[in-house]
Amino acid sequence: MAGDLTDVPGIRVGHWADPVGATGCTVVLLPDEGAVASVDVRGAAPGTRETDLLHPDNQVQVAHAFVLTGGSAFGLATADGVMRRLEERGVGVPTPGGPVPIVPAAVVFDLTTGSPPGRPGAAAGRAACVAAEDGVPCGRGSVGAGTGATVGKLFGPDEARPGGLGTASITLSGGGTVAALAVVNAVGDVVDRDGTVLAGPGTVRRILEDGLPVPPPLGTNTTLVVVATDVTLSKVQAHRVAVTSHDGLAHAIRPVHTAYDGDAVFVASTGRVEAGDTSLLLLQTAAVEVVASAVRDAVSATS
Repeated sequence: MAGDLTDVPGIRVGHWADPVGATGCTVVLLPDEGAVASVDVRGAAPGTRETDLLHPDNQVQVAHAFVLTGGSAFGLATADGVMRRLEERGVGVPTPGGPVPIVPAAVVFDLTTGSPPGRPGAAAGRAACVAAEDGVPCGRGSVGAGTGATVGKLFGPDEARPGGLGTASITLSGGGTVAALAVVNAVGDVVDRDGTVLAGPGTVRRILEDGLPVPPPLGTNTTLVVVATDVTLSKVQAHRVAVTSHDGLAHAIRPVHTAYDGDAVFVASTGRVEAGDTSLLLLQTAAVEVVASAVRDAVSATS
């Protein structure tokens, strides 16, 4: 499956990377007026910012950008740079004190891949945001937040393989597009549709045959996903799509959602295509497929 997150009109992607530090960040810019957004955090070791605001029960309905970043919890500072850039452009939720951009963020742990001091900060976030404004295809492989990503780490760093950033899209039969971007930094292997290992040491087979190795440190693995669509969704529906989209991770990563992962799926709807004959079930089904394809695309681009 080919395609790109930017196949959804109004969605733009930009990156900043430090190849020496083996880290980076990726900014997904949503339309200036914002997009209906939600999230589902499934992993047990997440590093996030502003995800509570995206819960369906909470007041603000839209986000203006998502930030996916390396640097572990230090990398959350990248969102500051994105907020400042959006504020300069007058983008954000109107308040008596001026516009407040809504910029949820999530991190991957890549501190041991390159140089630990090489952490993305506010300047990196701003640079990625400016790069996104050009509206070019998002790219794939060892770019942005995928620069220092690795997979298949349960048996130690010597058997890990490059992860990376991947993307995919589907045009729906009833009109509209669903697309995904994935930053793949999982403890498990990435597998094809038939279970063939695409990247990793054959983790599941080895666990079942030989037992568990010494587990990795907590919080060092995460897969981050952005699903975008131009089909109209409410915030509640966007949350349901985020929940279902995790099945795409289960199709392509084994094992997944472990105690050592911090997996999160963000969803954004630009609302430019009325649902019409496109049922929520069709959109959820397509979202699962593009997520799985984006994960596989990430390792295919770095192999």
